[in-house]
Amino acid sequence: MEKRIFRIIIAITITSLYVTSGQLIEGILKIWLAGENQHSREPPDAQYLQSEYDFIIVGAGTAGCVLANRLTENPNWKVLLIEAGTQENYLMDIPMLANYLQFTENNWKYMTQPSGNFCLGMDNNQCHFPRGKVVGGSSVLNYMLYSRGHHKDFDKWAEMGNTGWSYEEVLPYFKKVENFQIPAMFNETYHGKNGYLSVTNPPFHTKIAASLVKAGTEMGWNYVDYNGRNMVGISFSQASLRDGVRDSSSRAYLHPINGRENLTVKKLTQVSKVLIDPRTKTAYGVECWTRGRKSPYVIRARKEVILSAGTIGSPQILMLSGVGPKNHLKQKRIPVMQNLKVGYNLMDHIACGGITFLVNETISLNTDKMFTSQNLNDYFHRHRGPISVPGGLEVCSFHDTENPDDPDAHPDIELFYLGGSMASDRTLHRNFAVRTELFEEVYGPIKGREAFMIFPMIL
Repeated sequence: MEKRIFRIIIAITITSLYVTSGQLIEGILKIWLAGENQHSREPPDAQYLQSEYDFIIVGAGTAGCVLANRLTENPNWKVLLIEAGTQENYLMDIPMLANYLQFTENNWKYMTQPSGNFCLGMDNNQCHFPRGKVVGGSSVLNYMLYSRGHHKDFDKWAEMGNTGWSYEEVLPYFKKVENFQIPAMFNETYHGKNGYLSVTNPPFHTKIAASLVKAGTEMGWNYVDYNGRNMVGISFSQASLRDGVRDSSSRAYLHPINGRENLTVKKLTQVSKVLIDPRTKTAYGVECWTRGRKSPYVIRARKEVILSAGTIGSPQILMLSGVGPKNHLKQKRIPVMQNLKVGYNLMDHIACGGITFLVNETISLNTDKMFTSQNLNDYFHRHRGPISVPGGLEVCSFHDTENPDDPDAHPDIELFYLGGSMASDRTLHRNFAVRTELFEEVYGPIKGREAFMIFPMIL
């Protein structure tokens, strides 16, 4: 996979006709050195596993990396972190390449079931459901946007009986996460500066992005820190970036603890089930398979097994372990350990791209025009320029359609503003599984045209 993306970068570089041979060699050298540096910082893949650890964490994704960091703060606890995917690399962390990562083996490539009610413009009426299969998980695959949610969301959870989930109770943890790098918006009531995760505005904005923010404020919208007290308004995107590079959960939480001897990381290893004592219903270990190994590992946990395998992975492992809907488990010939509605009530935000506006200036993010010698130099030398924009997402705004003038309202819709269109990148429509004939009918006439797109999402 790394080789494939590497070839894309090199091909783009070579076809930039104004790049001198010296610049080309220097750019390639910088990519190679950055990759070697990143490889040396990530905890290595363990060659040997012990039969027992204090904690076993299943999934080195967004949450798993944080858990590994925190648990190994106690030097007396031995922690095993298991990941089905491979290591993260430097090319995955170039912000503008976010779209391409979904085509690689670092994506589980889940699909929704064919339906006559939704995803009707997609191949076989199925939507893509991307999830990261790599150290860092979906924080390596996503578009790096950092958004906490509205304080009323958390307070509602607490009112429903979820003790500890009110906004006042979770806010200290949000602050603990952050290394907030937007000075104009820093407010110590809502933000922290000593956390592992870097949060900042992308270092580059197109003229379109600046014009959109200006237009929003002229309409009376607040220019808002949507991760502060109020969300309603417009803002440049806040993103998990560090010096123009993706700051994934792996980079933020595993790289700084590479030297901890009580952390073992096993990659390319998939957990097939959690071992549960049928009498006490207590998890005591895992069964897992490593690529190339003919028999599974059976590893015990002295204290806890922690499932952090993702929205789909964790329920699947529970069901494979006998915890789930009884009838479904029997159908799959899995012995029932506990009859629970595991895997039900999966919800995600409804979003619809495609609201496109043409512009008459060369000021948008068109990948056919973006990878010029100047832009490549800006990024590989300084991590600046258009290539530092996370997947083209530059601006977002939040709105309450019932109370549009209330700054403390609870937003029910978010608008993403992209500095380009569905036709600005040759692969973007495939990313969303849009049928080729539909794409050609709608977007074919504007291929290569300067544009921006609004992407509404229901909250």
